[in-house]
Amino acid sequence: MYVSERGNDRVMKWVEGSKQGIVVAGGQGYGNGLTQLSCPGGVVVDQLGTVYVVDDENGRIMGWPKGATQGSAIVCGNGRGGQSNQLNRPIGLSIDRHGNLYVVD
Repeated sequence: MYVSERGNDRVMKWVEGSKQGIVVAGGQGYGNGLTQLSCPGGVVVDQLGTVYVVDDENGRIMGWPKGATQGSAIVCGNGRGGQSNQLNRPIGLSIDRHGNLYVVD
């Protein structure tokens, strides 16, 4: 199970029966660096184990390949706003069986 923690600016992976989660995205405090998230929202994981997460306050969708120590801006990364190269307040994600990523903004 994957848990997006808005207050801790990270995404945790919890394996059934474990007593402790593993940070798989963010976890380096609030910010806009490639190791940081700012109020993460929706999270999905593809068949290769890449974690995609809504980075709400930064107006971007971040992707962390399995085992990566930093992510990359998959969608946007130009701050929040209403321009064609920006997201305003993204909240949710979904991946279909063909690997297409859908974003709720």
